[in-house]
Amino acid sequence: MPNSCHVQLDRNGQNQVLTIPQEFALPGKEVLLRKVGSRLIIEPIRQGSLLSLLSTLPEITDNFPDVDEELLALDDITL
Repeated sequence: MPNSCHVQLDRNGQNQVLTIPQEFALPGKEVLLRKVGSRLIIEPIRQGSLLSLLSTLPEITDNFPDVDEELLALDDITL
């Protein structure tokens, strides 16, 4: 598979359109497009569950304040 190829840009209204050749086809229907300097970087968005994404995040070790500390206990609330 080649690392690069020459392609043309077209216009569709105000949008610029790039046709990606088959040998560069990406999986899925959505991609992440970002600009770094004068380069455009196109990355596939991998489909997965939120749970699988969360399992890759580092564990949170911060001590969060007790936001209920000064509130009445639920049993002590009367209407």
